[in-house]
Amino acid sequence: MPRFARHRLALASALLGLAASAPALDLAGLSKEVKPCDDFYAFVNGNWEAATELPPNRARVSSAEQLRQANDELLTRALLELADKPALQTTPGLKLIAAYFASGMDEAAIEARGLSSITPLLNRIDGLQRREDLPALLALLARSGIAAPLAHAVQPDRKDTRRNVLSLSQAGLGLPDRDDYFRDDERTRTVKAAYRSFAATVLGASGRTASEQDLDALMAFETQLAEASRERAKLRDPNASYNPMSPTELAAAAPGLDWTAYLAVLTAGAKLPQRLLVGQPEFAARTAQLAADTPLATWRQYLALRVLDAAAPRLPQAFANASFDYRGKTLTGLQARPPRTEDVILQIGGRTGSEPVALALGELFVARAFSPEAQRRSRLLVEDIRASLKERIEKLDWMTPPTKAKALDKLAQMQPMIGAPDKWPQFEGLQMNGNDYAGNWLRAALWFSAQQMKDLDAPVDRGRWRVSPHIVNAFAGGLNQIYFPAGILQPPFFDAKADDATNYGGIGMVIGHEITHHFDDSGRNFDAGGSLADWWTPADAAGYKARADKVAERYSAISPLPGYHIDGRLTLGENISDMSGLPIAYEGLQRALKRSGMAGNKLVDGYTPAQRFFISNALVWRTKVRPEFLINQVRTDTHSPARYRVLVPMSNSPYFAQAFSCKAGSAMVATDPVTVW
Repeated sequence: MPRFARHRLALASALLGLAASAPALDLAGLSKEVKPCDDFYAFVNGNWEAATELPPNRARVSSAEQLRQANDELLTRALLELADKPALQTTPGLKLIAAYFASGMDEAAIEARGLSSITPLLNRIDGLQRREDLPALLALLARSGIAAPLAHAVQPDRKDTRRNVLSLSQAGLGLPDRDDYFRDDERTRTVKAAYRSFAATVLGASGRTASEQDLDALMAFETQLAEASRERAKLRDPNASYNPMSPTELAAAAPGLDWTAYLAVLTAGAKLPQRLLVGQPEFAARTAQLAADTPLATWRQYLALRVLDAAAPRLPQAFANASFDYRGKTLTGLQARPPRTEDVILQIGGRTGSEPVALALGELFVARAFSPEAQRRSRLLVEDIRASLKERIEKLDWMTPPTKAKALDKLAQMQPMIGAPDKWPQFEGLQMNGNDYAGNWLRAALWFSAQQMKDLDAPVDRGRWRVSPHIVNAFAGGLNQIYFPAGILQPPFFDAKADDATNYGGIGMVIGHEITHHFDDSGRNFDAGGSLADWWTPADAAGYKARADKVAERYSAISPLPGYHIDGRLTLGENISDMSGLPIAYEGLQRALKRSGMAGNKLVDGYTPAQRFFISNALVWRTKVRPEFLINQVRTDTHSPARYRVLVPMSNSPYFAQAFSCKAGSAMVATDPVTVW
């Protein structure tokens, strides 16, 4: 019997609770004390928020988080079944995921193995005695999934999305944000102290010295990297991050590191690229300078810390606990660790479903939780909302006909990726060990890197899924694609049996949001094929920028908690997509109602379809968070806090004011409404 069978009683109890969950549109919590026109978020969610307690092992409770937990419970039940009945492991992906999950649940085996799975990497770091060996070591770590200090990817060339290209970008910092190395407020001092404590703990537990002098050197080293790192808001400029170079040009721009040696190991036997993209040349230059000047002892400490940091959740408790104390307790306010099953699924699939074998989780999930009817109906929502944006673009009074034609062509060619891929990867050459958790993580990373290098300079496969369908999220892909995984096509976001108002207010707004991302301040720079190209007239670009600037100003004025303001520039793309996605989803609902012959004033549970649309939207954003989580979000996240994803788009929408008869001067009616699309 598997070692993790003891988790079944708790799992069964949790599943019973999920079966009794609330309906897709929960009207029971609507407030009698708050008027919709005064504070719609509080009207819909205030009673829920007041009655909801944050469990010790949750940094936030939200509709999305509750759905994620439900999906994880479903996956856990399916994984336990795979372990009990090996005959069900009928595909390479199911075999891999069964072994990977088993290794993550086998805590005794994790303790017994200690650091043995990553010892070869640590030995290579400890053996760094010659500066000439540093480039190959950095490349080996990169292939192992450890960005120290450069991250790499093989992805479609932004200016020619027909072919794949190797890209390098800034990475390698241990603090949440590059600005944390320079801030000196109380919160930042707490985070820095926690990071130093984490570094001392994991380095010490691995048998390395971690004196105060060593930690000072580490922090000074990372501070130099932070100095050369671009601010998060500036990273959103796709043109600034597009810097094609040959290896020779890179060597000239970033002297001090043997880039040819680095690339030879990074590509692992593949043909050395004659052209690559360098996201932030100044960061590459600083990395090369540090390679030439920094004592190798500091490099050894830094690289060992990066390996231990990346591997810690899959290592013995001394390391996993240290990681939780820093990344869980300090950064997000958690008081206890989440269930082991959830954590293992997170480590396998990641937060965005892009980890090397995440698609194997998706294969397991889709077989149990996504019907052809759900896929058919969600496609209809996409087309209704796309048609609504088409109509809005045609009527824009600030855009000239030539630019409109290009925008409409881009919209028409946008490729929806809905539910799940038509076929699943076969994971050729990858094997998993049922009792080697950290080793499985490392093998998957090396395998994935090798797979990426096979794509180098090859034609782009536009049908390939790049995220796992089990994820509760949606994405605007870099090829003029929009992804709506099966994981989010579930209640309360989407229910194939629910009324249109509920679905268009939930997943419909998400669809509108993702479509608009291809027309936000960053996405608008890409053409119908997904390539970086300027298709705007100067006058239209200026008109767009003026509207986008108003959005940035509006959100920058918001203070979610004392001393912290939303960064309107960092969150601009998400905010534009919220403010534009809401009205086109509403207009999509009107198309659906007309098609079905339903009257727009028909009451369901006392509310019109328009009112149910906005209630549904507010419900999917309901969230309660810990202060630490909220501070970290405001500082580092491109998304505004959930409350303002309701209040700002709705208060700038005449559709909302009409639905609830809100008068001018009401808090939910902006005095100077902002629109972009």
